[in-house]
Amino acid sequence: MHILVNTLHVVTAVFIVGPMAILPMTAMRSIRAGQAGPVATVAKSVNIFTLLSIVVAIFGFGALGLKEADDNWSFASTWVWLSLVLYVIALAINLFLVVPSLRSAATALAEASASAKAAGYPQIAVGSGFASLLLVLVVVLMVWKP
Repeated sequence: MHILVNTLHVVTAVFIVGPMAILPMTAMRSIRAGQAGPVATVAKSVNIFTLLSIVVAIFGFGALGLKEADDNWSFASTWVWLSLVLYVIALAINLFLVVPSLRSAATALAEASASAKAAGYPQIAVGSGFASLLLVLVVVLMVWKP
């Protein structure tokens, strides 16, 4: 059961957290091109993938609970709780900065306002970049286990 839950944790991380981190960057291209439709679609997708990423954390807790006897780590291990904190920060950045900025950019582009191409672009770039960096740090902690 331990191997199954660990495998599910890694697979969901790849197929859910990966798009959560990469999709906002594809929206920036659509913003520069002035395409409202793709930006709105990416906003929905990022929101869904960010919420689905909670499944990855659940499988992580399952893996922690089913660890093998010779594993000398627990929730009190620095790399475990620090990974969780960094993930929660990335989740919050996506839900409360990136997704709303994508939605407002899509609205501005649809209304064809004068500054539509710049609407929300810096917030999306900085927010998604910082969230991606935090997620990379989580992966490093998961592999390194300091």
